[in-house]
Amino acid sequence: MLSVPEQLEILKRGTVTIHSEKELAMKLAKGKPLRIKLGVDPTSPDIHLGHAVALRKLRQFQELGHQIVLIIGDFTAMIGDPSGRSTTRPPLTYDEVLANAKTYTDQAFLVLDKDKTEVVFNGNWFKEMPFMEVIKLNARVTLQQMLQREDFKNRVANGTEVRLHEIQYPIMQGWDSVVVRADVEIGGSDQLFNILVGRDLQKEEGMEPQVCMTLPLLEGLDGVKKMSKSLGNYVGLTDAPKEMFGKLMSIPDELMAKYYLLVLGEELDIGMHPMEAKKQLAAKCVAVYHSSSAAQECRDDWDVRFSKRDLVNAELPLLTLSDRRDVFGVVQHAFLSVFEQTVSGGDVRRLIQGGSIQLNGEKLTDPKAEPTWESGAVLKLDKKRSVRFA
Repeated sequence: MLSVPEQLEILKRGTVTIHSEKELAMKLAKGKPLRIKLGVDPTSPDIHLGHAVALRKLRQFQELGHQIVLIIGDFTAMIGDPSGRSTTRPPLTYDEVLANAKTYTDQAFLVLDKDKTEVVFNGNWFKEMPFMEVIKLNARVTLQQMLQREDFKNRVANGTEVRLHEIQYPIMQGWDSVVVRADVEIGGSDQLFNILVGRDLQKEEGMEPQVCMTLPLLEGLDGVKKMSKSLGNYVGLTDAPKEMFGKLMSIPDELMAKYYLLVLGEELDIGMHPMEAKKQLAAKCVAVYHSSSAAQECRDDWDVRFSKRDLVNAELPLLTLSDRRDVFGVVQHAFLSVFEQTVSGGDVRRLIQGGSIQLNGEKLTDPKAEPTWESGAVLKLDKKRSVRFA
């Protein structure tokens, strides 16, 4: 193992909170592998780059010789983590959770070393817990403690309901830490309250309390809200190479330094041109989750389509015409059928008025016009998307 200062230098990078760094140093100084916990609820089948932030931190611990414990919340997923939410999560069935867990773990091993990862399901202990033990566990915390959580406090203040099962969630997450004997628990910055509950429960069990390590929440492609599949602002780990590359090229410039740090674990070269920095970020991500050859192919294709403006020779998605032949209808059909995106009439008119809609390089300015849509012709929709007629 590296020395304690060397390990701390690596592990502190990109964190929001370490509670406390002194405790972490003392644990590391023992010279034996620590047990590093991350709990994940498989509420959806896919992992995106926002999820991968915590997985990459786990990988750092793994490479330093520590034991990773990945807890699959098959039981807690049916409650749904209320962190940061203004409403109760819709419930999932157990079969849905198990199906999600399969793909979730497969994708997690795109980042983690599978052979060095301990995977456990918290249903293994919660399904067997007698009701009397549930009551005893609840007796260890107060309602006042639970209502200190920002999301619960806000909901109560706004007259929005807080369901009693949601109050169980932090307690259950904390009990996970007792069961797996975690030395460190990792989570997003919105998880600090839950992780601190784990420390309290470990203390009551006579255990050395876990260190809380929280990480920033990664903004999505819109540059504003947390990356989320439901918001459509995400980059999935299993996105096709060109889709992944294209999505990353749409990130706002001001987020580049954060993406380099959290997604790649690197520092952004502030002297690099923003466009080049973005291309390198996109290519490196494709290389990590696909291959170096796929990354090079994506970059070459991007340069042909956008840097060199050579759309005639670029590989583009094919568009089959619908019944409508007017510019307005064809553009709406292209967005929906090729990119699975519904665009409003106002958005289409703005694209046309701004000169974005082009057929073989010629701007289409009349939304009612019906030009000849020849097979092989290129229709440019906006700065980043073009199609070729089948």
